[in-house]
Amino acid sequence: MNPLESQLDYPFADNLPAPATLIQVAPGVYWLRMGLPFALNHINLWLLEDEMAGDAGPVKGWTIVDCGIANDATRAAWESIFANQLRGLPVLRVIATHFHPDHLGLADWLCRRWQAPLWMSAGEYAFARMMHAKLPGVADAAMFPHLQRHGMQDSAMPALLDARKNYYPSLVPAVPESYIRLQDGQVLPIGGRDWRVITGFGHAPEHVALHCDSLGVLISGDMVLPRISTNVSVFPIEPQANPVQLYLDSLGKYDALAAETLVLPSHGKPFRGLHVRINQLREHHAERLAEVLEACREAPRSAADIVPIMFRRALDAHQLTFALGEALAHLHQLWLAGHLRRLQGADGVFRFTLAAPEAENL
Repeated sequence: MNPLESQLDYPFADNLPAPATLIQVAPGVYWLRMGLPFALNHINLWLLEDEMAGDAGPVKGWTIVDCGIANDATRAAWESIFANQLRGLPVLRVIATHFHPDHLGLADWLCRRWQAPLWMSAGEYAFARMMHAKLPGVADAAMFPHLQRHGMQDSAMPALLDARKNYYPSLVPAVPESYIRLQDGQVLPIGGRDWRVITGFGHAPEHVALHCDSLGVLISGDMVLPRISTNVSVFPIEPQANPVQLYLDSLGKYDALAAETLVLPSHGKPFRGLHVRINQLREHHAERLAEVLEACREAPRSAADIVPIMFRRALDAHQLTFALGEALAHLHQLWLAGHLRRLQGADGVFRFTLAAPEAENL
């Protein structure tokens, strides 16, 4: 266990849900895991006992939080859960924390399977529809000039483009045609308990986390993870974005939650130590910003130049795209804060250099 992880409390230790089974983590709250075909090889999903008004009176059932990617293995795992774990009760609604494939992939299938509505923030739903439709600016073709502008060598492009080819529609084959909007601060009754919506930014357009004060539980999605820092990237549709700053600002929304809050993350294990982890994440990004600033003090740097400075391990093609986006995000935070200047060379590549001697002090 790394030193940062050892500062957190894992109440379930290494007791992980077996395939297609549930672990109860709080009254009415159940944990399940689905596999992913990436280096990050799993996603945590959540089932909440629920009750809704029906034509003939209250209907007991379940709310699903996040869906897994669309593949046969995930569908089979869900079918096993439906057959063996739901006590014969229906799924009443599906909540997606954000539009990424591991969270939204099977939403349409689940909603159709149970005739249940999708609940999601407007920003996430709209982005999912844009990605699935492969609109200009978000389609795979937009990534090629974006990577070039930020220093990626042409020799790396075939593998990168192959990894991204039809990436989103293949993992999210359909998006429900309608949804029910979730908004920041909204209180959502689920199973007789109130869950408050907390939106966050930087990782996704309008990420939704859910906090139940009476249970002392936070379903954090990807905003607060125990072992890794969530990806914050600049993408071609928003070329001057500042996702690092958006993410750091969003972490402040969790400062007022109780120290003993049980955090249910999308990856890794449930943990306590929310404030410790938030401070770790702030320190992590402060360290990355400092090393990026130092690199740009030595010489003008593109995002591609920053990737091996920030990521000192071998990266596959899938990871490299996100690594460049994250390197660019850190450069943008320093640039938009006035610490760096952005220059575009004769080769069309953007590079960043120290704005002025006094800019060295963050």
